[in-house]
Order: sequence, then C-alpha cells, then structure tokens
Amino acid sequence: MKKYEGHVIGRVVEGSIAEELNIEQGDVLLKINDQELEDIFDYQYLVQDEHLDVLVKKKNGEEWLLDIDKDLDEELGIEFENGLMDDYRSCSNKCIFCFIDQMPKGMRETLYFKDDDSRLSFLQGNYVTLTNMSDADIDRILKYHLSPINISFQTTNPELRCKMLGNRFAGEALKKVDRLCAPGTGIEINGQIVLCKGVNDKEELTRSIRDLTRYIPNLQSVSVVPVGLSKYRDGLYPLEPFNKEDACEVINEIESWQKKVYSEHGIHFIHASDEWYFLAGRDFPQEERYDGYIQLENGVGMMRLLITEFNEALEAAILNCGEHIKNLRRNISFATGKLVYPAIKELVEKAMELCPGLECTVFEIINEFFGERITVSGLLTGQDIIKQLSDKSLGEMLYLPENLLRSGEDYLLDDVRVRDIEKALSVPVGITKCDGHYLVATLFDIPVEDTFSDM
Repeated sequence: MKKYEGHVIGRVVEGSIAEELNIEQGDVLLKINDQELEDIFDYQYLVQDEHLDVLVKKKNGEEWLLDIDKDLDEELGIEFENGLMDDYRSCSNKCIFCFIDQMPKGMRETLYFKDDDSRLSFLQGNYVTLTNMSDADIDRILKYHLSPINISFQTTNPELRCKMLGNRFAGEALKKVDRLCAPGTGIEINGQIVLCKGVNDKEELTRSIRDLTRYIPNLQSVSVVPVGLSKYRDGLYPLEPFNKEDACEVINEIESWQKKVYSEHGIHFIHASDEWYFLAGRDFPQEERYDGYIQLENGVGMMRLLITEFNEALEAAILNCGEHIKNLRRNISFATGKLVYPAIKELVEKAMELCPGLECTVFEIINEFFGERITVSGLLTGQDIIKQLSDKSLGEMLYLPENLLRSGEDYLLDDVRVRDIEKALSVPVGITKCDGHYLVATLFDIPVEDTFSDM
C-alpha cells in the first residue's frame, strides 16, 4: 500500500481563510481534525464543520497545526493539484463493446485510459460498471450521500453481464445496486444500456428494463444507446451494426415500456438515444417525454432540445433584431457529423428563408478516421475536416460544433488544432455551442441574449 503523504495544494483562493493563514501553493495538506484524507470527498465532508484543526506541511518541511473557527459550510479556499486528490481507478473489464479498444495506435496516451471510478461518476457524470467498487466504496457513497451515480448496466442477466464485460464478477456486482437503492438512502441513479445486436437486445432488453423498474424511484432513468463500431476491430468480439428495422424494434419496445412506467410512476424512465430515431427515420419524441432531459449528456433528447430552442430563438431574434436580419448580408458554412447533418441542414434552411441575405452551406463530414459507422460529431477529427473541405467554398467563416474539442481545449481528437484547420483551409474558424440559441445567434451574427424573449 502506498504511504500516505498528504495532498499538494495547487491554488489558494484570494481573500480566503487559507490565504489569511499563509497557506501557500505547494504546501501539503496532511490532516483535518486528525484524520487523513483519501480523496476530495473526505475533504469536502470534513471542512463543513465550524471548528477545524488543520495540519499543513510547508514547503520548507515545517508542519503547522492551524486552529480554525469558521461559519458552517464556509470554504477554506484550497484547491489541489490533483482535483480528485487520489489516483484515478482504471477499468478492469474487457468489455466486448469498449470503444477504447477500437482506437488506432499512435494517438495521445490519455485517450487510452479506461476509467471506472465511482467518484468520477459523481464529479463528472462518468458511467461506472460497479465491478471496481468494494463494499467500503458503497459505504462511503452512502455516508457522504454521493448522488447522482451513473451506472452502466448493459444487462441484468448476471451470466450475460459477465460475458459482455469480460469480468467473472460483473454479474455479482449488480447486487451493489440493492444497497444503493435500499429504502431511505436517497441515492439517485441514472443508468445506461449499451445495446449490442444479437447479444443484449430483444428478449434480453425486455428483461433488463423489467428488472430495472424495481429500482424506481432511486433509479430515475435508463438510456439505451447503440454500440459504436469503428473500423479498428480486428481480433475483437464480432459485433454487427443495427439497421433501420432493428432501430424501429428497439424504439417500439422502449416506447411501450414508457407508457407502462409512466402510468405507474409518473416518469418515462427508459429512453432511446437520438441515434435510434435517426436510424429508424422517425420523428423525435415531444419534449415532455424526456423527463426534463435527464439523460441529455448521453445523447437522449439532444435533437429535440436543439429544435425546440432553435424555434424559440428564431422568433425572439426576429422580434429583437428584425431590422438587422432584414439587412444582413453574410456567407458562411457549418461542418458537422453524418448523424445530425440532415437536422442541422433543415434548421439552417429555415433561417435562410427568413433572411434572404444569409447564405450558409452545411457540410456533412464522413468519419474516415474511425470508419463510416461512427457518425456522431464529437468523434470527428481535424484531418477528416481538412481533407473533405479542402476544395469547398466555405464563405467568410467556417463554424464547427463545440463538442469536437477536447475538454475545452482548442484541439480535436487527433491533436489537430483549430488554427491548423484555419491555415489548411484558408478561412477563419469559429466554434459554436451545441444549442439552438447559439445556432441562431451564430447564423444571424447577433448577441445570444437577443435570441431570448421575455414574452
């Protein structure tokens, strides 16, 4: 076991208690109230008290024991070099659908790290499989009331789950859900099923949905998403892509369960990701069916929300900036992934009908890097964008969706930077957020606040 050495302080907030006590960047927090800290959750729990004994090791090696009186829940003003205050826990599974196993060699090292850390589920919304969690981890979740937790179920069939996750303990791990959902815990959970054709679909999907409804209300929602299949699958489990007929069958099953669950619990609970509706060629469900877009980050309801926001923003923009839009003369372009291309193109054409001086071309980028089966915008690479747009007329500005960029940085999955695209295509590149208000504001070159109406 690694020797406990405390946690290095990366930043001290100006005007905070920590600054007043001369705690500095580079100092090490050793203990609070004589307790060692495993991670950020220990820290957040302990600093809530009104009286603290804080042991700090200074950069010169001196140890200071600081007696602190403060308001309840008042922050100390300390941020750590490692935001989690602990090493990230890597995944021990060998999932048959893992996308990281389907990536080519030679990409940056961080892209190959497989996390399965329940703490990241709470902090960042990551999905965990439960196989990497001990009983002590469950105890801490209950003690600190870490909620919501996002869980990748895949199936409730224990034997099948072992097969899908490549882990002989994967079926047994499902029993941890019983503890999290015991009466009185108050722990909220969102679930996910990555659907693999011929593996956990059809009767197995029906079984999983039925079993998971037992955990309502703790389990608030479950999304069903199709497995992503890149072209780099040599030696991996043979999986096939879903077709239109498959997608219709999945949607029918999910929508039938939505009606049943809603009548009993007042929530729709089980949700099909947008990809199923694109693949089936069906209209997206109405807004009320998404239960407040609880699974938005998992690709559930993103298009319905985008369309709703766009239409609202279009009305507000005409109301607030009608003269500007009438006189606007602009020639721009958008690039996006194959999946959402038809929907984005339709919205842009609607805007151009209201603004005769606006000329906007929407380009569909085929994912040659990972393979044409990967159709989401977030997995596009700079090299594909450059290659496919090099001979196109892009107007005065090319816009790309924000989800192309890695963690708020200015580079894409293949480390191509925005400035590299600008240089290669000889056009300025703008980044727009993936919501309807920003899309309207971008098209009409107006402040985003003018796409909202008080009416």
